[in-house]
Amino acid sequence: MDKLNFSPANKLTVRLELVNKPGVFAQVVKVIAKGNANLGAVDIVEVTPHKVIRDVTFDVASDEHGQRIIEALNKLENIKVVSFSDPVFLLHLGGKIHIQNKVPLKTRNQLSMAYTPGVAKVCMAIAQEHGKVNTLTIKSNSVAVVTDGSAILGLGNLGPEAALPVMEGKAMLFKEFADIDAWPICLATQDAEEIIETVKNIAPVFGGINLEDISAPRCFEIEARLKKILNIPVMHDDQHGTAVVLLAALKNALKIVKKDIKDIRVTVSGVGAAGAACCRILLAAGVRHLLACNRKGVVLVVDDENLDQARGDLFSCVDANAPRMTLREALNGADVFVGVSAGNVLSGDDLKKMKDDRIVFAMANPDPEVNPREALDICRVFATGRSDFPNQINNALAFPGIFRGALNVRAKEINEEMKLAASGALADLVSKEQLNEEYILPGIFDKRVVAAVAAAVQEAAYKTKVARKGSFSDGR
Repeated sequence: MDKLNFSPANKLTVRLELVNKPGVFAQVVKVIAKGNANLGAVDIVEVTPHKVIRDVTFDVASDEHGQRIIEALNKLENIKVVSFSDPVFLLHLGGKIHIQNKVPLKTRNQLSMAYTPGVAKVCMAIAQEHGKVNTLTIKSNSVAVVTDGSAILGLGNLGPEAALPVMEGKAMLFKEFADIDAWPICLATQDAEEIIETVKNIAPVFGGINLEDISAPRCFEIEARLKKILNIPVMHDDQHGTAVVLLAALKNALKIVKKDIKDIRVTVSGVGAAGAACCRILLAAGVRHLLACNRKGVVLVVDDENLDQARGDLFSCVDANAPRMTLREALNGADVFVGVSAGNVLSGDDLKKMKDDRIVFAMANPDPEVNPREALDICRVFATGRSDFPNQINNALAFPGIFRGALNVRAKEINEEMKLAASGALADLVSKEQLNEEYILPGIFDKRVVAAVAAAVQEAAYKTKVARKGSFSDGR
């Protein structure tokens, strides 16, 4: 019990009725401590001469762990468990987002302008010049968050209904961080052709398409085909958001260990959606020596002989059925390990095969590829995808700013140069004076992040001639 892994998502709030006399609440604290839960907020709901009602919130490692604490509290004298609830479920009641009008409809005059007959003038203007849809409707600031529910977080294929809470959360992040109106769209099909056709048909409403939680290898084809069909940005965030933040973290980690990206050896665990994108962006940024593994072992070896080929067509260099060595063997002499695969596939001793000044990014969720408590002592720089350890590699540092920049200039696409620019801007937000082993990326609530990433993306869009808007205020 002393090695429980707590997560901010695992909380319980218990309403207790206590006899109002000294020492009673101390019993509650003792039970929570003895049960290895972390006591959080304690709120008084009601006090009378004879009783006190308190809401007590504490962190647990799992639902089962929480139930054991509840059972122990129920056995205490002078204490009654009135109710208990999971704050996560309470937050989701009725959904997490809603539509709000930008202008009021209080009078008949307002109604006639917003709807019939006034709206007909706007419809005719757009029919005569389709480009006006960007200035006269919500399109220019809207992103569709599209999934088929086939690869939800670390949960797998749960279908469209179960995917909706995640897509709502994504929409919240778009709005909170970049003021983009995002719409969760969960499709009742996992057929690639049907997904492509559906997204193509709804695209007129949106300024961009964010593909989310679609399993590999279908996600590669779906993204590639939609990018060819549509003239708006399409990005599979599980791939490219992860890759952008990873590269930013690596750039700053290399400054700490004083190594050149062109000289390092990188071992990647996972060649699915995120793994492939990470490999691509690392090679584009200058990495020349890279090994990538699937469950069977190393299926991609990139060195000077095939570097140009791998940079142009990564999968042409992948031999998924003929692994050359194991993951552990691939760690021999590696400077950097990147994990985008599964939890607990390595031990601390495995990492000791790497060179000194180890950089380890173990990003599997909820359990990293190696136990952080083992890795922290032997790595120079260590990062995960979790929020309860230093250096969280979080997609939310990238996608709001990337789409904000792309929408600002009405970009036709999000290309590799724009992603590289986003990564550089993100890395530069950590100053030389701030940079250290436990601070290689800005925080998710750093107000500078979206503005800096968006500006870099806009500049790259102009340079690569995919921007269609002369300036932020230009409606062309």
